Amino acid sequence: MVGENPPAGSRVASGGPARLWTAAEANVRLPALRELLPHLRTWAGRLGEVQAELARLARFWGEELRAHDRPDHDLQERLEAEGRNLAHRLEEGIGALRAEGIEIKHLESGLVDFYALVEGRLAFLCWRADEPAVAFYHALEGGYATRRPLPSGSARSVPTGARGTAESPRGG
Repeated sequence: MVGENPPAGSRVASGGPARLWTAAEANVRLPALRELLPHLRTWAGRLGEVQAELARLARFWGEELRAHDRPDHDLQERLEAEGRNLAHRLEEGIGALRAEGIEIKHLESGLVDFYALVEGRLAFLCWRADEPAVAFYHALEGGYATRRPLPSGSARSVPTGARGTAESPRGG
């Protein structure tokens, strides 16, 4: 159960993180995240613009939206293709992070959580892009408002087991 010490040899519930992070490991990952987050924000912003323009076209044309002889039919097709491309990039980028046990909680502010064991409990290491390092954590059920300073030496990594699940360390 989340929040309790996992029994020795147990696995994190299916659907859980593929790995757990230490603060030191998360800090090593920060430069790449600092590079990726602006791209994700740009793609998400542009996707919003594309969706708004497509919605405007749909309102304007109504039932004639799919007519091939419409003057802006080509524009609509280009926007739809761009939207698919942007959505794919976002899903790919965010999905790759999730596969690593990293969750983007708020893209605009760069709020990112790393799954970890803190004092024997499954928790999130909590980092925001304007912070120099990972120094806070919170319970899985909590959020940014409930984060606390990370006790030194309390975030331990857990070896990845079969099928993408993480096994708890012996005696942990």
